[in-house]
Amino acid sequence: MADLVAVYGSPRRKGNSSLLLSRAVQGARNAGCTVQEFVLRDLRISPCLEIYQCQRNGECAIRDDFQGLRDHILAAKGLILASPIFFYAVSSHTKIFMDRFQSLWVRKYRIDREISGKVPYRRKGIFISVGATKGPRLFDGAVLSVRYFFDVLDMELWDTLLCRELDMEGDVLNRPEYLENAYGLGSALAAQLYA
Repeated sequence: MADLVAVYGSPRRKGNSSLLLSRAVQGARNAGCTVQEFVLRDLRISPCLEIYQCQRNGECAIRDDFQGLRDHILAAKGLILASPIFFYAVSSHTKIFMDRFQSLWVRKYRIDREISGKVPYRRKGIFISVGATKGPRLFDGAVLSVRYFFDVLDMELWDTLLCRELDMEGDVLNRPEYLENAYGLGSALAAQLYA
């Protein structure tokens, strides 16, 4: 299994968040991490259907590509998740992926009866996001969702890279500071995983 899992949540293969995540992955690899990459648009992952079979054993009843991706994430030391902003939230690909971890939430908080905030995080993650506007609260909803998603994974949202005024494919190429920050963030996360 890889040290780090990178999840691309953009519907565009060469979108701005994808390019930033690629730079973060390069930074992590150059710092010595093994990284396994997943592109959500290439996977067959159904939305959560609220079947609630997961209340029996914490396992989702829907069988698709989710289980394999989940297992890689749970085995890794860290996660980098990237998504563009759509209506002040993560992309639909990312939201579907996150929602499927409801089964893990059920296992953690209903079956195992963990108390939120009482167990220290064992792992670290980063969220990378881009949005088209200058809105001061552009990323608030997405960051809050990702923070709670990471909690279910026993993972601290260690850092974020939130980039405004990026809309059209390739806009980030005109913002080298964003690309440098992504590389540095990946490298810094790799160092944290071995600290």
